[in-house]
Parts: sequence; structure tokens; C-alpha cells
Amino acid sequence: MTSYEKLDFWSLKAQKEGYPARSVYKLMEIDGKFGLFGKVPPKILDLGAAPGSWSLYILRRFAPAPGGELRLAAADLQGLSRRFDKGVFDRKDFFFIQGDLESGPVREALSGRGPYTVLLSDAAPGTTGNRIVDTGKSLALAEQVLEYADACLAPGGNMAIKVFQGAGSEDLLERIRERFTAARSFKPKACRSDSFETYFLGLGKK
Repeated sequence: MTSYEKLDFWSLKAQKEGYPARSVYKLMEIDGKFGLFGKVPPKILDLGAAPGSWSLYILRRFAPAPGGELRLAAADLQGLSRRFDKGVFDRKDFFFIQGDLESGPVREALSGRGPYTVLLSDAAPGTTGNRIVDTGKSLALAEQVLEYADACLAPGGNMAIKVFQGAGSEDLLERIRERFTAARSFKPKACRSDSFETYFLGLGKK
């Protein structure tokens, strides 16, 4: 069994508190430190949402949007885990589409429901074990997310993207700085100690 398959403190905590993955604590810390969701109930886009911890946290945190308005839209190649949601994913203010983020129908379905006040992506590519290759794949995925930010994140909106650190990651952070009032890198405590993942934050889209 590899270290990534073992249930460590964060993974066990997630299961105990009703979330399918440890990633929920990364989002909690980012939001707590940077006020990602703002003071007004947000309209959120969650890209690379499976197995669903971030979407589940958002729906639990915010009451259903009034009048059938959209609270959260999400997408992933994989489906969402229904192990812990207890029907929360059936809320009328939640929209999920399974498919490739580059797919035209997926783009249209998500963009057409915007603009959004917050864009999130915990998406990660399939890894090979080669850091150079995996970083390149992660940055390509992050570039897709940045395209969504350009297309359907509202002015003043916030963004958080997971990336693998390596060659090219600073260039991506610079492009985020060009689009947002503030931008920075942040590694939450719930990230594995041997992981080279981090999160790039864009606060206040220009």
C-alpha cells in the first residue's frame, strides 16, 4: 500500500465528518485565510469536482438559493460520490455535468449559467510519477481553468486553482496577476507533506 492509499489523519477526519476526500480541509483553510467566498452568498463554479468534497462543503455551508437560482455548478470527467451527501446533491440550486472541460457542450452548459463570483478547481491530471511530465499536464489543465475565468468569472470575483509546482508554474501565476487585483501561491496544511501541489489564488478579478 502506498502512502497515498493509506488513510492518514486528514482522510480519516474527512470520512468521520462526512466528506469523500481530505481536499475539503484545503478549501476550508483557503477560505478562512483569504475570504474566498466573500460576504455575499456567492455563485460558484467548481471544476474538477469529483469525488465531490468541495461541492458538498459549499452546499452545506450556504443555504439553498432563493427562487430556484443557481448556487453552484460543477463538472468533472468522473461522477460525484453519493456516499456522504444525504441528498444534498439533489438540491435544485446545484448543477453537475460529467464530461471533459474542453468539450464544447460542457463549456456551453457551464458558461451559460454564469457569470460566477467564485471559480474553484481542485482538478489534477492522471499522474505518471515523472515530475516534469506531471507538472506540464497540471499546468495545461490550469490553463483551461484560466480560460473559464476569462469567460465566465464576474469582475471582482475570486479564484483558486490547484497546480503542481515546477517549470512554468511561475509564468501561470504571473498571468493570474495580470487578471486579478491580487494573486499568490498558498499550500494548505492538509496537502500531503511529500506533494508538490499548491494553490494559486486570484482575488478581485479586474
